[in-house]
Amino acid sequence: MSTTDAPRYAPEWLELREGADAAARASGLLDPLHGYLRRGDAGLVIRDLGCGTGSMGRWLAPRLNGPQHWILHDHDPALLELAAVRMPRTAADGSRVTVAVERGDIGRLTAEDLAGTSLLTASALLDVLTRDEVDTLAKACAAAGCPALLALSVVGRVKLTPAEPLDAELAAAFNAHQRGAGMLGPDAVTVACEVFARRGMSVRAHPSPWRLGPDESALTAQWLRGWVGAACEQRPALAQRAEAYLRRRLAACEAGELRAVVHHSDLLALPRPAGGTR
Repeated sequence: MSTTDAPRYAPEWLELREGADAAARASGLLDPLHGYLRRGDAGLVIRDLGCGTGSMGRWLAPRLNGPQHWILHDHDPALLELAAVRMPRTAADGSRVTVAVERGDIGRLTAEDLAGTSLLTASALLDVLTRDEVDTLAKACAAAGCPALLALSVVGRVKLTPAEPLDAELAAAFNAHQRGAGMLGPDAVTVACEVFARRGMSVRAHPSPWRLGPDESALTAQWLRGWVGAACEQRPALAQRAEAYLRRRLAACEAGELRAVVHHSDLLALPRPAGGTR
C-alpha cells in the first residue's frame, strides 16, 4: 500500500471507535506474546504500522513492563503528530516509554527495516492490504524473527438486534466493497494466518468483536452510515430500500433500542525458534 494510495481516516472517527476497540482487543494474546519479546539495551522496540491516532500504543504500552521505544508509522503526518503527542510515557511498571515517528510506505517493509524490532503491531490494517502486501509483511517478520500482533481486522460478520430482512444483503454488498482494489477485506485474517504460517511462524487468531449497545450509540450510528453507504456504492440497486432502512436503524439507535455485534479478529504471529518449537 503506497503512501498515495492508502486510505485516509478522520481523527474523529478513530477517536469515536477507540473505546470499542479497547474493549474488543484480545488481551488473552498478551500472555503467549510475553515470552517472545526480545529486549535490547534500550528495552522493547515496538513498531506500530498505520498507527492512526495511536490507540494501539495507548492500550498496549501500559500493559507491558520495562522501557519501551515506540516507532509510529503512518502515511498521514497530522495523525502521526497527534499519535506521538498522545502516547503514554510510562510502562506498566513505571519504566520510560519513548516515541519516534516514520512516514512512508508500510506495504514494503523488509527484514532490514525490522532489525532490532521487538514487536510489530497494527490495528484495523490487515483488511486494507492486498495478499502480496501481507506476504511481504510476513516475510519480513519471519526473516527478522519479529513477532506481530495484528488487531481488529474485520471478518465479514455483523449481527444486528432486532434483525431486519435487508441485513444480509447489505452485509454481502459491504463485504464485496471491502474486497475492492485487491484488498483482502473480510478474508484478511484467514489469508494472513495462511501466509504467516507458510513463512514458518506460529499463528493464532482470537475473536475481538465490537459489542455495541445504547452506551455506544454515537459509534453505532456512524458505523451504520458507513456500512450502508459502502454497501450501496457496491450495489446501487440497494439504495432506495437502504435509505428507508437506515432511517429506521438510526431512529432505533437514538432510542437506545438497537444493538450490534461487529465481528473482528486479532492475530498473533510468533517466530519459531531454530531447532524446535515452544
